[in-house]
Amino acid sequence: MELLHTLFFFILAIGILVSFHEFGHFWVARKTGVKVLRFSVGFGKVLWSRQKSPEDTEYVISAIPLGGYVKMVDEREGPVKPEDLPYAFNRQPLWVRTAIVSAGPAFNIMLAITLFWGVLVIGETGLRPVLGEMKPGTLAQAAGFVEGEEILAVNDKLTPTWTDAMTTLITLAMDGEPNIRVKVKNSADEQAVKELHLGESDTQDSEKLYDRLGFTPKLPNYYPVVAEVFPDSAAQAAGLKKDDAIISADGTEFKNVDQWIGFVKKKPGTPVKVIINRQGAELALTVTPKSVSSESNQPEGKIGAAMTMPKDLLKTVLVEHSLPPLEAIPAALTMTYDNAITMLKMMGKMFIGKVSVKNLSGPIGIAKIAGQSATISFVAFIRFMALVSVSLGVLNLLPIPVLDGGHLMFFGIEAVKGSPIPEKVQLFFQQIGMALLFLLMATAMVVDIQRWFD
Repeated sequence: MELLHTLFFFILAIGILVSFHEFGHFWVARKTGVKVLRFSVGFGKVLWSRQKSPEDTEYVISAIPLGGYVKMVDEREGPVKPEDLPYAFNRQPLWVRTAIVSAGPAFNIMLAITLFWGVLVIGETGLRPVLGEMKPGTLAQAAGFVEGEEILAVNDKLTPTWTDAMTTLITLAMDGEPNIRVKVKNSADEQAVKELHLGESDTQDSEKLYDRLGFTPKLPNYYPVVAEVFPDSAAQAAGLKKDDAIISADGTEFKNVDQWIGFVKKKPGTPVKVIINRQGAELALTVTPKSVSSESNQPEGKIGAAMTMPKDLLKTVLVEHSLPPLEAIPAALTMTYDNAITMLKMMGKMFIGKVSVKNLSGPIGIAKIAGQSATISFVAFIRFMALVSVSLGVLNLLPIPVLDGGHLMFFGIEAVKGSPIPEKVQLFFQQIGMALLFLLMATAMVVDIQRWFD
């Protein structure tokens, strides 16, 4: 059932985002006088089609819902009727072809802005950014942060939730920012600005950066509760179920998730006697954490279960954040811009080896996040779609042949030299571009699979 849930929301999100991308190409093509033969949502076998007349666009829904396409009249794609030649894509002025190709990514960016605006207006519920105990030897401790302080802003950017604060901090750190200003207030509402000195930061992995920063949220004492048990995991083999509360393991009691995770990490391959509370009854189970390799290549334990706190306690540490519709417009523009720039910087650093490929997410990872966000809330799913829409827009603008950005690159060369690049040359570079994309997708798939089994 969980797999069906994940697949449904993944297909829903990708179907909407790709269809909107293709609608951009379609709409601008129609507006500039190019004849569109087919607008398809999905690939493969046609499941449904509608066409008013043989001269009109055919609207199609196909069997594989992971993409779509717009087929225009184009002499490079096949024979064209003499009466259709004036409406062929390849015969249009350079500005028309550029507008049509640019429209897909542009529509994705516009959709992202709209979705972010909706998220801001509807409002999000997140963990209040109140600091817990400072980990010794971390940057947070060295900067003088104190338990109980609430983060208000990072480098003047407001951070109303824990996720906002940590995402901003990690992004700045991975950008190589040597000093980060953090505005906080204490329990007496006294405000102060503290500075994190990162120096030469290791930007290979976001998890390592998070550990190096040393921030943890202040949470009430509670027994960690199982939110999800992953397939083929140590937790599943031991018989752990959703909503089981972890009371103790080998005599050690736990008052929050971090304590439990820290305990498990130190027990790779070691059987652990766990006492749980299941629907009011205490049970004893034996869990043997799987041994996985950490970032430092040291073995650490993982049981393959997501943990959370009881719902009644969760409400006490949450905060709601929303903006009026007009104020949300510039904020949505800023969110879209920030995410686009961050993505480009990450890709650039990944290309030169400054950021680990472990930060990539392929179809499996995206599908998993789609399912998880839909489970959290409607707003979380909309935010997820906005982030993916930004990614689609940015990725398609990269100057890689076969992508929209590759076509725009060819158009740019055409504008300089005064004539189109020969088709044979375009085809050669498109084959190279296709190979690069397949390599990227294969790498992302491998990372997804490794992440799944970790």
